[in-house]
Amino acid sequence: MKISIITLGCKVNTCESESIAAKLKNLGHTVTNEFEKADAYIINTCAVTQEAEKKSRQCVARVRKYNAKAKIYVIGCASEKNPDQFDGKGVTYISGNAMKSLVAQFPEGKAIRELPTQYENMCYSENMLTRSFVKIQDGCNNFCTYCIVPYLRGRARSREPDDIYNECVQKSEATSEIVLTGINTSAYGVDLGITLTDLVVTLATVNARFRFSSLEVGIIDDVFLTAIKEAGNFCPHFHLSLQSGDDEVLKSMNRHYTRDEFIAKCDLIRQYFPEAAITTDIIVGFPTETDEAFGNTKRLVRRVNFADIHVFPYSRRQGTKASNMKLVEDSVVEARKADLLVLKRDMKREFVQNQLGKTLEVVAEYKDGSYAQGYSENYVRVYFTAQGEVRLGKKYYVKAEDLYSDGVRGVENPAYLR
Repeated sequence: MKISIITLGCKVNTCESESIAAKLKNLGHTVTNEFEKADAYIINTCAVTQEAEKKSRQCVARVRKYNAKAKIYVIGCASEKNPDQFDGKGVTYISGNAMKSLVAQFPEGKAIRELPTQYENMCYSENMLTRSFVKIQDGCNNFCTYCIVPYLRGRARSREPDDIYNECVQKSEATSEIVLTGINTSAYGVDLGITLTDLVVTLATVNARFRFSSLEVGIIDDVFLTAIKEAGNFCPHFHLSLQSGDDEVLKSMNRHYTRDEFIAKCDLIRQYFPEAAITTDIIVGFPTETDEAFGNTKRLVRRVNFADIHVFPYSRRQGTKASNMKLVEDSVVEARKADLLVLKRDMKREFVQNQLGKTLEVVAEYKDGSYAQGYSENYVRVYFTAQGEVRLGKKYYVKAEDLYSDGVRGVENPAYLR
């Protein structure tokens, strides 16, 4: 049977979908992650914003167009939040985040199970992308006032380090880069009596380069950065969720740092990794964000000089503490978003320009026409030509020669040695 797995939302969903794909392939099924004709569709949904939840619902109608008789299985955060929104749409099975892998048995009906209190293991995931994603933890204890995720994913729980190590060793045989991901990656080990630093040390001997999908600023200290530097196989790319650059807004969001603390941690990163890319997420239009508060965010952005920013307008999520707060006018939110996107464009271009003339370590992800494509260790998109046939997943050293598209263009430097 041919099964299409459609994944919305975060990298954790991607990992879980890849694990389900591996299980299905082991059972003899053909699996794709494309919108195309199939015998069955598994939709792994997202509910982090209203728009994500809407797209999850729309996905059901979209796959139905490819095969009106196909069975449809809906799992994930949107169905965890409100399973009833998928009723009456010809869906065969509706489930949430607990025991996701049971979907590979093609059950029927509706089964929203209690969220687990311990890490729920799934089979080692199947690589559906050139870079490998490895899930190391689930859940979150932070309860930021805007975020529905802790209610849909449960409390923080961590995967055993030996199991992570074994999967990473297996993945390293097929790819040169592994992305470690979780709902709150920085909380890794809180339930095991260990820390994310301990995991860095454990993975130092794996023959692959690593990067974290996202980190909270509180994890950044000398001990953590020293471990990363000494490991030698972690990319100098730190995606630190900021959300706001104003202390009062941060407090109302229930974020556990100040603007000055965030800036100090970014400065500390650059002491250890001068060429590091520091990227971030920012919410514009949070209910307590005034014009002055937004100005503070812009000043912090300029001070840190991020390599890239993901800009999101605030999305009200019923059930969160912020959902009862008065919304900022849509026109104000859109103006602030546009303002911040200009800063994002300028800073990203400056960071990319600073790579010109340097030799970058690139893992080939795609081959399109004359160029192979991939990301450098500090997360710059690189388009390059190689000396011979390009092998996807292989590491190349590329001299960046000029700006191109959304990154840089260059040629392989096979003689280059670190």
